[in-house]
Parts: sequence; structure tokens; C-alpha cells
Amino acid sequence: MLSEFDLIKQYFIRPARPAKAQLGIGDDCALLGMAPGRSFAISSDMLVEGRHFFPGEDPRRLGHKSLAVNLSDLAAMGARPVGFTLALALPAADRDWLAGFSAGLFALADEHECELIGGDTTKGPLNICITVFGEVAPEAALRRDAARPGDDVWISGTLGDARLALAAIRGEASLPAEAQLQAGVRLHTPTPRVALGRLLAEGGLAHAAIDISDGLVGDLGHILDRSGVGATLDVDALPAGPMLATQPIALRRAWSAAGGDDYELCFTAAPAQRAAILAAGAASNTPVTRVGRIDAAPGLHLTDGQGRPLELRLAGFDHFGSGQ
Repeated sequence: MLSEFDLIKQYFIRPARPAKAQLGIGDDCALLGMAPGRSFAISSDMLVEGRHFFPGEDPRRLGHKSLAVNLSDLAAMGARPVGFTLALALPAADRDWLAGFSAGLFALADEHECELIGGDTTKGPLNICITVFGEVAPEAALRRDAARPGDDVWISGTLGDARLALAAIRGEASLPAEAQLQAGVRLHTPTPRVALGRLLAEGGLAHAAIDISDGLVGDLGHILDRSGVGATLDVDALPAGPMLATQPIALRRAWSAAGGDDYELCFTAAPAQRAAILAAGAASNTPVTRVGRIDAAPGLHLTDGQGRPLELRLAGFDHFGSGQ
């Protein structure tokens, strides 16, 4: 049977490689240095079996998603990933599960040069908690409270395929096997938009930003509340995922506007930055779409493609509610 320290040594301590941490795994604390004029961007996310993922989820995909949702928070601040910690509760020390989970985790970590610097393991119901550390110039950080009246509202990537995949798993929607597989990629292995976020921040292109984890309407609402502004959102301009785009218009509208698990960026920027934002999207290989505007008066107004008001009953994901 694997002990706690054997488990860490075998699956989470890696061969020596260039390190960003001054002191990493193996001591009571890790030590991270900070360059002059930079601040730490720090975020934690917890994934709980039965709440955030289904029992029996593929461990490699789960390793990827566990880190991806944290990197998405760094992307929303425009921060460069530096390192992360992992706290892991396991029902049992299953070697095959650990091998798959650590492989998925480290494949994404290596892609973003983000180093595992510490954490904890214990026995218990499957629970994964990652804290990620990034760095950003404080004056460049993208914040939720910086949207300005007249700003454009932008979305990265596409929306809604993750919600469609979840509906298929739950039996709420019928999809051909190939379509379900393609939509499932967005649900199980989201792409954190780190490169785009950094370009938006370092180039001073965007004012406010948030990552779309609980649905666009709910997450954009956080920007509006913190900034003391409102917005008009063209629901028919929202970039539906390729699988959702084949569905009836009512589903397209609902699940692109409030689907959840997209892990795209929603950001606001002055109209004068439109060309630069399109260039940043191209440079980061990330589609970007302008979908609305920030208004001075509070409130979120939804319209169709002709600017006519839409009355849609939409709500973002609530971690203490029943879900969608």
C-alpha cells in the first residue's frame, strides 16, 4: 500500500528541471520570489466529486480540468502563471488513477510553465483543491470593477457546448455519439485563455474582465455590479459552440447566455481598441467576438439580432442551488 509520502514522491515530485520557485516541494512551505514592480495573482478552486464532476470521471481529463479552471482565473486577470499547490483527498491510493490524474495535470502545467510547488494529500471523499499563483503588473491587471460606459463587451472562443454535453449525459438532450464526444471536449478539457488574457493586460487593451465559469449572464453581472454600470447584450451575437449551433434557437440562446463551464473570457474595452483586440485574438489563436456594450444605467438588457428586447429566464450556476 502506498503511504502519503510514497504517493507524493511517485506521482507528484518530478525530475529536476528549471524551477521558478526558490524552494518547492519537500519543506514546510514553498518560497516564491517576485520581480520588482510585479504582484502575485492568487486563486483557489475546489472540485468535488458528485458536484463538479461525475463519479468515475476519467482521471487524465480530471487532472487537466482541475488545473485549467485555476489557470482560467489567471487569464481573466492577465497574469502569467508561476506555480500551484495541490490538496487532494482520495478514497484510496489507486496507482492507475494517480498515474492518469498526474499525467493530465502535468501536461497542462508544462504547456503553461506552471510548477507544482507543494500541497497535501489525505484519505477521504474525492476532492481536489488547487491554488494557483501568477504574476502581473498591478496597474495592468484586469479587474471586475473597471468597466466604463461606452465599452464594448467581448467574448473569447465559443459558448454552450459544455452545457450541451452535460445535458446529453443527464439525458436532457439527444445527440449523435460523435457530436456528444465533440461537445464533451469543452466540458471535460476546457482551454484556459492565458495567452489572450496576457495580451489584453500587457497591451492595455481591456478595462474589465472575468472568466465565464458559471454562465455568461451571471458572470457578466459580477462586472456590472462591481463597476456600477449596466449592459446591453445581443444574445444572437453570442458565439455558440459548433455542436450547440445545430440546436433549436431557444437552446442556443439559453445555453450560450447561461450555460456554465465554458471557461472563456468576457471582457470590456473601448471601441477604439477593436482592431487591436482582433489582432490579439489572432496572435493568441483565440477567436474573439463583440457581443454588446456597457451602459451607464444599471441593469442587463438582452436583445435579439435586430435589437428587439428578449424576455429570457436565465440564471448562472449556483454552487448551493440545484444547478441547471
